[in-house]
Amino acid sequence: MSKKNTSEQEPESFGNANGEDIVDISSDSASLNAENEASEPEVEESDKDPLELLQDELKKKEDEVAEQKHEFLLYKAETENFKKRLRKEKEDFSQYANEKLLKELILINDNLERAFSAENPTVESMKEGVDMILKQFHSFLEKEKVELIEALGKKFDPAIHEVLCQVESEEHEENTITEEFSKGYQLNGRILRPSKVVIAKAPTKNPPENSDKDESSE
Repeated sequence: MSKKNTSEQEPESFGNANGEDIVDISSDSASLNAENEASEPEVEESDKDPLELLQDELKKKEDEVAEQKHEFLLYKAETENFKKRLRKEKEDFSQYANEKLLKELILINDNLERAFSAENPTVESMKEGVDMILKQFHSFLEKEKVELIEALGKKFDPAIHEVLCQVESEEHEENTITEEFSKGYQLNGRILRPSKVVIAKAPTKNPPENSDKDESSE
């Protein structure tokens, strides 16, 4: 009969002095002892000193706090850099916001200087030069969305007109603009300068003559 593997071998038995079979449990005891020895470290881990557990937990929390502090410092540095960059952009904008406008005005100024530096200018040539510059200036205002406020013949509007004086008129309705001292302009609906105008008012009526007075005078 062939022998089985030790792990699979059934417990051996032998007879004692009385002829009784005695089971050999030495191998089973050895395996139980081995299993108990292997499980001993786990028991020790579960029975760890409470103070050591608290220290481990404290170390874990300290690491978490250190990581959060590092992230906070990074966020703070990024915020400070953003504020500085925004401040610099704001300063640059305030200094150079009118750069485009000034370039256009420089061109107009060049034409003015040319007109006045011409040799032996005539009235006609000066008029043509000024007319050209005026057209250039109007084109500049149009490109910048600056619109002329209509005034003459319009009803007075306090939002866009400024009254300098009133003049009696029988030809115009009351509060009609009859004269414009300076033109007004607006930018995208916002008033840059109101029109300074003169408006009409109703003529003053002479009081009726006293009939009794006329009779007495006769």
